[in-house]
Amino acid sequence: MAKVKTEDAQLDMTPMIDVVFQLIIFFIVTIKMDDQLNEDIVLEDSENGEIIKEIDPLTVIIEVDKRGYMTMRNTPLKSQQLLRMLRNKYTKYGQFPILIRADWRTQHRDVKKVMDICTMAGLWRINFAAVMEHKRTMGWHQGLRPEA
Repeated sequence: MAKVKTEDAQLDMTPMIDVVFQLIIFFIVTIKMDDQLNEDIVLEDSENGEIIKEIDPLTVIIEVDKRGYMTMRNTPLKSQQLLRMLRNKYTKYGQFPILIRADWRTQHRDVKKVMDICTMAGLWRINFAAVMEHKRTMGWHQGLRPEA
């Protein structure tokens, strides 16, 4: 009996690679990006104030750390960069809310600088983030007051 030559079977990988790339693109597009808040910022206590349950999607969160550095989504910004970004967004969307997250050790002049930049951009809906519960282990800034 004569031997029949058979060709080696080959698997075409192109369709499988296409499907994998489609899945990667799908997950990248549909994933909800976290706000990437700076974990080093310790907010001041506030017993009063409105409790925010839901943040407007147009809200811009500006963070000011204890050294006075401004960031948005953990990206450091200079004053002119922040002003340009806010003006561009104001031109596109009109008035939108600002949320300032400042560390309790931040100098007031650094927070005022952010407020002034917002005013220069034409924005006036400014809120400040704080925590309601007291963390008494950290010191006087969070509920304990030094004895007078």
